[in-house]
Amino acid sequence: THEYVDLGLPSGTLWATYNIGASKPEEVGDYFSWGETEKKDYYNWSSYKWSISNNGGLDFLTKYNSGHRYNGKIDNLQTLLTQDDVASAKWGSEWRMPTNEEFQELLDNCQYNWAEYNGVYGAKFIASNGNSMFLPVGGYYESSTIYDTNSRGFYWSSSLLNDYEFCALNVYFRSEGVGMNAGNRRLGFPVRSVRCEKKLPTDTTATVNDTTSIAYEYVDLGLPSGTLWATFNV
Repeated sequence: THEYVDLGLPSGTLWATYNIGASKPEEVGDYFSWGETEKKDYYNWSSYKWSISNNGGLDFLTKYNSGHRYNGKIDNLQTLLTQDDVASAKWGSEWRMPTNEEFQELLDNCQYNWAEYNGVYGAKFIASNGNSMFLPVGGYYESSTIYDTNSRGFYWSSSLLNDYEFCALNVYFRSEGVGMNAGNRRLGFPVRSVRCEKKLPTDTTATVNDTTSIAYEYVDLGLPSGTLWATFNV
């Protein structure tokens, strides 16, 4: 089992406390190209799983391609499928990579601090409920070289950049601040995962006519998002 933290987010999303390939919050763990589930020695178009490359450049995309800028197989997929999600591949079906919207929710609802944790610098997100989460800086891999290991952090989301399908969305931070960015899919970034099952609201009762207390029933359909549906109508 892997630990997670409840940051009191509106969606109920629960975040892992450490990265894929790590065992502690301050460890960067492994680096992955977007849509790949194994670490590797070289992070370029020639080694990228979903491309056809001649002479080191990108010529065709074979998956996650809307055809706006590159030829290849057109599937119009905008979010990683489970089989291409490294969090699901490494940690099982209870986990997945966060979407762009979930990263934005984290930024919108938590205070960002550039902080040191056990000798490692990184991003500390402090929630209104008093809980917090730490993302260590780790830089990124391009080809076989790692850059910015002590100054910048990049973490993949599961979301493709619209109309620029050679890039995917990621959170980016440094001492000056944090925001969303887009990175070339071939680059190697760390991954922080989220639970597929979300936290239920703590208040599951309501009062009707100020006299009757009703507990609302729900059913778990095993959906990828973790959404739970009510068993009867309003």
